[in-house]
Amino acid sequence: VTPRGGGTGLVGSALGRGIIIDMRNLDKIRLGNNYVDVDAGVFKGHLDKRLRKQKRFISPNPSIGPFCTIGGMIGTNASGIHSLKYGSIIDNLIEIKMVNSSGNIEKLPDKQYAKKIIDMIPGKIYKSFPKVSKNSCGYRIDRIFSKNDLHKIIAGSEGTLGIIISAKIRTHEKPRDVLLYIIFYKTLSDAVKDVPRINELKPSAVELVDSNIVKHIKIKTPLQSGCLLFVEFDDNIKQNKKYIHNIISGKIIRTESNINKITELWNFRNSALAYSLRSISKNETMPTLIEDAVVPVRRLALLIKILDIISKKHDIRMIVYGHAGSGNLHIRPILKRKNMQLIRKIALEFFTGVIEIGGSITGEHGDGLARSEFVKLQYGVKVNSIFKNIKNHFDPENILNPGKIISNQSTVTKNLKF
Repeated sequence: VTPRGGGTGLVGSALGRGIIIDMRNLDKIRLGNNYVDVDAGVFKGHLDKRLRKQKRFISPNPSIGPFCTIGGMIGTNASGIHSLKYGSIIDNLIEIKMVNSSGNIEKLPDKQYAKKIIDMIPGKIYKSFPKVSKNSCGYRIDRIFSKNDLHKIIAGSEGTLGIIISAKIRTHEKPRDVLLYIIFYKTLSDAVKDVPRINELKPSAVELVDSNIVKHIKIKTPLQSGCLLFVEFDDNIKQNKKYIHNIISGKIIRTESNINKITELWNFRNSALAYSLRSISKNETMPTLIEDAVVPVRRLALLIKILDIISKKHDIRMIVYGHAGSGNLHIRPILKRKNMQLIRKIALEFFTGVIEIGGSITGEHGDGLARSEFVKLQYGVKVNSIFKNIKNHFDPENILNPGKIISNQSTVTKNLKF
């Protein structure tokens, strides 16, 4: 039994061989003062319109946001452009209502139920998890510190522990003033070296697009080749205006405070994947494979080096964009359509490198069919065995989205449309 929302996932999380449940008819929205109680099938675009009337919003805001459902966003622990300041789903989740594998409705957190799960989790398990700003690999047992945290295990669980019916999610007040800088850099390495210093100013967003995307964006740049950082502030704007010029090595090519124009500029960033497709020929493809790595922000330069090594070794090009402020880059290798054998080799080399520098193989898209076989590589045998115990407790018959997160076979190429 596999729940399916908007079908916007990139790694096959909602693909299954059994019963596929279309969640879109669960579409009720109940607004609270500083939260929203929302059904799993509600499209985020619809929710945004309702919240806009209250001058509020939820975090996260994925680039495909208007078309994804709340249940799917919880299932993958979605993030987005402004999660740098406002957090991923797991940081904003208050309560979950779900159907368990026996068909019964449960509300989490449930203190009695939580004790059984907490007993399975060794103390200080968080030390076995990467120290990154966001993470959608495996079950987030590192975020369960008390009985009141049990609902957080559902964030990123991809329908393998229960089928989400509804959730209470924290809402945030819309900022009164916003300031966006667009900064030009000659190389990706130059750009990511500035990010830790920019983060010290506590921006609401720091986003990166590479030269493949820049050439399709209608923004005048000093050179045709180069990359851009989109840096946004929605707090301490006067102070940050003074400091931003002193801490960056790039060139500011656009400063914008008009909210409508800022929205237009963010649309360029949100269209990064579409622009990427314009950079490949009919005989090439960009498989969803290594597109969601996250590392500690100060190690972004090492991540770029790993990409350079793999690109030269296999003589391939890569397109890079994403949430630089969170250390989460979306990386698209450009491959020849018939070169299927190369896919798993690149994945193994890349994921090994990401883990070695303290990162996670997925920051916000989840494991799905593409990455579940690498969860054990991420965490090791001990943590993976805890994941199996948790899965068995929630779903002893293994009927909820089997093969995702807990996987005994390679599915990265078997199910890939190429």
